[in-house]
Amino acid sequence: MKKFATELRGKTVMTNDGQILGMIENFIVDTKTGRLRNVLVIPAEEIEPRLFKTDAQGRIILPFTGMKAIKDVVVMNVE
Repeated sequence: MKKFATELRGKTVMTNDGQILGMIENFIVDTKTGRLRNVLVIPAEEIEPRLFKTDAQGRIILPFTGMKAIKDVVVMNVE
């Protein structure tokens, strides 16, 4: 399945085990290869951001290893 980044912004991110992490805000792309490297997620209120790698704005930086979009929720493989 192919999706545009603009279709994924604002979608809720959930782990494979059903934990809601937050909402997709942006992406980090390797400009040399064009590959998606990371997904920037605004953390949900119930998430402790200190448990994850974050950027200066407090967004969770999730390494992109794969995702499944299920309607308005994106399920990500989180290690």
